[in-house]
Amino acid sequence: MTIHYRDALPDDAAACIDLRGRTRENAFSAAQLAELGITEDSWAAGIADGDSIGRVACEGERMAGYCFADRESGEVLVLALLPEFENRGIGRQLLQDVVSLTRDAGNTRLFLACSADPRSRSYGFYRHLGWKPTGEIDEAGDEILALS
Repeated sequence: MTIHYRDALPDDAAACIDLRGRTRENAFSAAQLAELGITEDSWAAGIADGDSIGRVACEGERMAGYCFADRESGEVLVLALLPEFENRGIGRQLLQDVVSLTRDAGNTRLFLACSADPRSRSYGFYRHLGWKPTGEIDEAGDEILALS
């Protein structure tokens, strides 16, 4: 079946939270997200208010993955895919879409937090796409990467 991409809608928040708990690496359950202050209501509000720039990938009606960035800061907040949709270019497309939308929103500095462990999938993925280490480490011990 074909993958189609679209802008995220507030009604996507519940599916995004569910999907986040089913990723291969760095999964977060709904309870863990809630501890961080991320709930279905807060996620939906961020989309509705335009604070969160998001794109989703769907196969039919099923969400395969998504990517979100913070409109104000230019931070890519999350890129998540179900394991069965990995290695098909979906994550790359979602990220490219969100990068373009974030730049269109006026951000010149785009950044994200990524595992500093070279064995993690995200470590090589972002670097392969041109994201560079800034030398910064966040409070979770993740490395901050930036895209020129």
